[in-house]
Amino acid sequence: MTVDVEDYFQVSAFERHVSRNDWERLPQRVEGCVDRILERFSDHGVTATFFTLGWVAARYPTMVRRIVGQGHELASHGWEHIRATQQSQQQFRADVSRTKSALEQLGGCPVIGYRAPSFSIGRRNLWALQVLDESGYRYSSSIYPIHHDLYGMPEANRFRFRPCGDSPFLEIPVTTLEIAGRKMPCGGGGYFRLFPYAFSRWAIRRVNRRERQSCIFYFHPWEIDPQQPRQPGLATKTRLRHYLNLHRMEDRLVSLLGDFRWGRMDEVFGIDRGGR
Repeated sequence: MTVDVEDYFQVSAFERHVSRNDWERLPQRVEGCVDRILERFSDHGVTATFFTLGWVAARYPTMVRRIVGQGHELASHGWEHIRATQQSQQQFRADVSRTKSALEQLGGCPVIGYRAPSFSIGRRNLWALQVLDESGYRYSSSIYPIHHDLYGMPEANRFRFRPCGDSPFLEIPVTTLEIAGRKMPCGGGGYFRLFPYAFSRWAIRRVNRRERQSCIFYFHPWEIDPQQPRQPGLATKTRLRHYLNLHRMEDRLVSLLGDFRWGRMDEVFGIDRGGR
């Protein structure tokens, strides 16, 4: 179970509509949403991995400490949601190093996991995985092996693999279901809000039982917040992707928590948190 900790105005789909220079003045709702998520996880005895923006963590340090204090894994989502495809190798290295250091100081624990904003690691920038390995991370969950107009690497392995030669560093893709040679998304996000809950439950069970693999599920704090401020001037596709079924998300999440056993990434995949 994973949570990408970012506020509603920080999503990639709003880049052309919300300037980073305006972030500070906008109503910030991430802390309240994260607290509700922590309550739901506690109700079901679930621990999770929170891929957290450094920008958010720096402004809500007590929230970060609550995440860690309740037994969840703190991981990196980059500093301010800049896609890896928009960064040079030098910029990417600086970004992931800065975020790792800040999160470790705030959380008082090692940070070994990373997820690229908008799953922005793919065939054109696989060098980013080597940079993560060299920067002290032990795993990434940044590749989505599907066709999508904004991201995706459909030819990628569906399950965890070692992308850096002899290094134990892992890439653990978001879960997909393969039917008739076609990979279908079933790992959360907008697809979880789009498809009927019964499909998501069936797909996850199929991967668990037939392929005997753990599933990676992700969502964002803003997805359980139907009262968030609405952005004007959005294209129809963008508006639908962001706002579709927000009012149903929390109930679906509660059902998901009850229907399966969930854990944090490092523990489910047995990733060593010690020093190299």
